Amino acid sequence: MENFICVQCGTQFGETAEPPPRCPICEDERQFVRHGGQEWTTLERLAAGRHNRFEDEAPQLLGIGTEPEFAIGQRALLLQSPGGNLLWDCISLLDAKTIAAVNERGGIRAIAISHPHFYSSMVEWGEQFDAKIFLHVEDRQWVMRESPRIQFWDGPTLALWDDLTLINCGGHFEGGTALHWPGGANGKGALLTSDIITVVQDRRYVSFMRSYPNLIPLGPAAISRIVDAIEPFSFEQIYGGWWEANVLSDAKGAIARSAERYLRAIAR
Repeated sequence: MENFICVQCGTQFGETAEPPPRCPICEDERQFVRHGGQEWTTLERLAAGRHNRFEDEAPQLLGIGTEPEFAIGQRALLLQSPGGNLLWDCISLLDAKTIAAVNERGGIRAIAISHPHFYSSMVEWGEQFDAKIFLHVEDRQWVMRESPRIQFWDGPTLALWDDLTLINCGGHFEGGTALHWPGGANGKGALLTSDIITVVQDRRYVSFMRSYPNLIPLGPAAISRIVDAIEPFSFEQIYGGWWEANVLSDAKGAIARSAERYLRAIAR
């Protein structure tokens, strides 16, 4: 029996004797099946040819990403906080070096994930570090490996420790979540967004999509919901889902400008 991992999206599935016949996450309109067809790997095979890179994205914020790039190429963020470390988003590869590096920094109290494209090997990480996994209930159907460690939350926000707050923004996924970190940016606040609010190449702006690879936009109601969801929170910076995909100043202004620009564009 193996916990097979989808090569395209990096999601680890529950134990089976044979690879699953399909990956529902990749078959959804927001993702896609590999052009050569569905393909699977395992954690052991993944570790044989890849390793994880560790790099500080900010004080108390450690990026962890796999090289050579795997699945959608994201990196997770280990937020080091006095009340316990939070792993924001997740990656598929977990190996001995990664376990040691995380433990050197105090381990993981809990894992919180923005949306299903980042679920990856979350249960493997939860088991290794004895951590809870916080997922918004609206995305429950996309969990491919069940675990009692998964705690589904509902509503617009979930307060964690040290004033950390999960914010349900919707948009890309119905349960799409951002994390507010008030201690970020030297106390001015930071927002960890993955691609619920995605940082674009022009770092003065962000953008929003239902599907990035298939170029499906969001409508005005979804954009307004995202802007309204983050409005009560103060933040100067945004940390996205990939290396250096960050807005390091006037991040709240960037979201406002970007939403206005987006709505103008789709109204033409």
